[in-house]
Amino acid sequence: MCGISALLSLEGRPVSSTEKHLASLDDQLSESLDTIQHRGPDARGQWVSEDGKVYLGHVRLSIVDLSPRGNQPFHDSVDDVHAVVNGELYDDEYYRKLLGDEYDFQSLSDCEVVLALYRHYGLSFLSHLRGEFALILWDARRKLFIAARDRFGVKSLYYTIVNGQLLVATEMKCFLPFGWKPEWDVQSLRECGWMFGAGTMFKGVYSISPGHYIISRGFKPIQDAVYWDAEYPDKRNPETRSEAEMIDNVRDRLMEAIKIRLRADVPLGIYLSGGIDSSAVAGMVAHLVKEEGARLGNDDSQLLSRIKCFTVQFDKDSGADESDIAQRTAEWLGVDFHPVRITEDVIVSKFEDTIWHSETPCRTQMALGDLPWPRLPREGSDEHFGGYAELRHDFMLETDPSWPDSLSETVLAELAQKQKLTLPTAANFLNIKRTPVSTQRMLNHTSVLTVLSSLGRLPFAEWTNKYATTFPETAQVESLNGQVREAIMNRWHPLHTAEYVFTKGFFSNLLLRYLGDNIDMVHHVETRPPFLDHHFTEYANGLPPSLKIKCSLEDGSTTEKYILREAVRPFITDEIYTRTKKPYLGPTKFPENGPLHQLFLRLTSQENIEALGFVDWEGSREHIRRAFEDKDMVSFRVAFSICQFVVLSQKFGVARATP
Repeated sequence: MCGISALLSLEGRPVSSTEKHLASLDDQLSESLDTIQHRGPDARGQWVSEDGKVYLGHVRLSIVDLSPRGNQPFHDSVDDVHAVVNGELYDDEYYRKLLGDEYDFQSLSDCEVVLALYRHYGLSFLSHLRGEFALILWDARRKLFIAARDRFGVKSLYYTIVNGQLLVATEMKCFLPFGWKPEWDVQSLRECGWMFGAGTMFKGVYSISPGHYIISRGFKPIQDAVYWDAEYPDKRNPETRSEAEMIDNVRDRLMEAIKIRLRADVPLGIYLSGGIDSSAVAGMVAHLVKEEGARLGNDDSQLLSRIKCFTVQFDKDSGADESDIAQRTAEWLGVDFHPVRITEDVIVSKFEDTIWHSETPCRTQMALGDLPWPRLPREGSDEHFGGYAELRHDFMLETDPSWPDSLSETVLAELAQKQKLTLPTAANFLNIKRTPVSTQRMLNHTSVLTVLSSLGRLPFAEWTNKYATTFPETAQVESLNGQVREAIMNRWHPLHTAEYVFTKGFFSNLLLRYLGDNIDMVHHVETRPPFLDHHFTEYANGLPPSLKIKCSLEDGSTTEKYILREAVRPFITDEIYTRTKKPYLGPTKFPENGPLHQLFLRLTSQENIEALGFVDWEGSREHIRRAFEDKDMVSFRVAFSICQFVVLSQKFGVARATP
């Protein structure tokens, strides 16, 4: 719901006390906030410590408590603890009652609970936060600086060091006013580190990983720490719960996650596609309003016709339009339906703005339709219920000993063959045979990391090969801590390994940047994804793989997200219940010499490609040709990536990469 920017002078960095110096940093912080003013049009606040070593800045989009009392930064009553928070926190009313006798709340803002929880629980306060957030907290008495990010990385938070000063902000562009000079990190590009780990495509710039925080004590160098991580059951332990019991629990937990996200002092809407996730959310919201009298944002009318649902509407022949299905769901529910038409001209007109705001190249064309309209609470269960087609191969690698009706590995192999889920076909990548055997063993032979790594491949300039001594899959699995690697090899079912790898990297670093907060805030819209509620996901992670993906012996078919389908059955149409998942990819084919083709040709001029330094111009031109002349989808995705790097290069003023 906001944007934050902060500065901490690290040990050894001389800090002048002159008014000129302080004014300079204050102006830089103000300019940093200017770059993300769209995230917080309602209020702005800046604070500097007496010694001039700590600066906190905040721009606010008011969602809960619209009064000036909710403006930030927040300060406790003794002026020891100061904080800026971006996001939405739930259960704050519970903690207000619990801690009201010991903490003097100054507002009704949900985010102020951060200070109360810190003063009560100390550093363990992060474990008590429920919601989507990024925060920075300064304890002046203890000289303790903390920056933290929510468990799934819904809210972005980056950091770097410039001239001995730690900079932390919602978006990387916030660093530019402080003198940051962006450079490409070629090794990260070749090893796909920017897609999976804490590194970015820029040297020396990192994202705080989901479920992590960084901390500095006494202005000393920062340390990275984990306060939460996903966990999965030991695959050898038999499941004792019944299928019916687990279906009921999934339903109840999802309903509760949706219900707590209806609270707001502003209007609330729902993103509705043709998929089961958004349809289930819409159906459950309608149930809560109609049957339980729930208040939808600032609307307490309890009228289904006041529930606004929005959907993207592409051309009917694009292969990507789901508006007809979404409309049928809306009519079945009796809610207000709003299609938002996206044409090729609209995509072209918003292309460069999308990249500037997302700050991350997206290999798939799903981002093409996102910027021109505000997205609202949307899908997000695929990472926890085996919803992606790429996960089926890993599901069929092993039987599921936790479930009594699990199929044998022989039968699973036969089903995989019927569905043509041999590894090269499922992955559509080129170098699986060259992946080191040791890496395959570390990943328990799962393929999802190799599939995702293939999305980062570009026609790299030959000189960059010296940075390609480590395979992307090897680099990424080695970046995991030893306990996770042990679990992958010995305790987790391959499906759960695939879910973990997907969620911890590609999901937070790419998908949530394009299909989440960075783009939504352009329209002053806050995303509240109930499927990423950690109370809900922790339960979902513990479900047997055989209930996430269910196989049929009769025809060899698989039903993805089986248990979720059963859990939300009362709230969706028969059409949605029986529909096979269709990934949201956006339009897949565009005409030769059309607006998008012309844009790609302009962006991939020889001058622009050579200005990147790490991309081969001849190779990029060939991908452009094949993308539009041959309608080759792999080449389209490569061309799409290259164009985005060009835009980032120009808008960020990135220096040319050189040997």
